[in-house]
Amino acid sequence: MRHMSIEIEIYVAPSGKKPYVSWEKKLDRQTRGIVATRIARLKIGNFGDCKALAKAKGIYELRIHHGAGYRVYFGKKKQAIVILLCGGDKGTQKKDIQKAKMFWEEYLNG
Repeated sequence: MRHMSIEIEIYVAPSGKKPYVSWEKKLDRQTRGIVATRIARLKIGNFGDCKALAKAKGIYELRIHHGAGYRVYFGKKKQAIVILLCGGDKGTQKKDIQKAKMFWEEYLNG
């Protein structure tokens, strides 16, 4: 069985900052490893516990059942490219979705 190959890109804001990277750096080592494993699975087309956000067209939420209930927000470009926008946890979900919407709009219009 051949796996689909997905390219992972990280969103870069007009300021040059990378919100996803900033978030990831704040995580403890164990959580970073768990998140990295989930991203590695994306690369082979295994999206796992993931859903499209109804109120945020084009944005998806990758749910990670660890600790605070971590989330990674991303958009899809074509069929084989995923753009990591930002991350958060269940407690900051509403705010994180708003940020992801803004980042995705900037990406699409940039």
